[in-house]
Amino acid sequence: MAQVRELLERKGSKVLTVGPAESVLQAAQMMNDHRVGSLVVVEDGRVVGMFTERDVLQRVVAERRDPEAARVNEVMTTAVVCCSPETTVDEVRGVMRDRRIRHLPVIDADGRLLGLISIGDLNAHLQAVQEQTVFLMSEYIQGRV
Repeated sequence: MAQVRELLERKGSKVLTVGPAESVLQAAQMMNDHRVGSLVVVEDGRVVGMFTERDVLQRVVAERRDPEAARVNEVMTTAVVCCSPETTVDEVRGVMRDRRIRHLPVIDADGRLLGLISIGDLNAHLQAVQEQTVFLMSEYIQGRV
C-alpha cells in the first residue's frame, strides 16, 4: 500500500508558506502568483493554520473586510488536519473526502512541515496506478508476461 512518503519523493517537498502576521492581500497575491488554492501558515517551523480560497471568500469577502488590513491569522483555518509520511494514500483520500478538504500538510513527529499533499497529487497517483494495471493486464492477455 502506497504511503505519503512515496508521493512526496516524486513531487518534492517544496511548500508555499505564509506567516500568520502577513496581510490577507499579500497572501492572496502569493496564491495568485503561484496559481495555488492554499498556503500553509507556519510559525517557528510548525503548522499553525491553512489559508485557503475558501477562507478569503467566507471570512474576508463575505464579511467585507479590508484585505490589506486583515491579517492571515484572523481569517485562516486553525483546525488543520495533518498527516505523517507513513500515512497511507488511501487514508489521506478518505480524510480529504470526509472532511471536504483539498490540501493536507505532511508533518514529522515534532510538528514540523515536511510537505503538502493535494487532491491533484492523489489523482495523479491513482492515474499512474491504473495505467500500470492496464499495461500489465494487456501484457498478460497478450501472453507477454
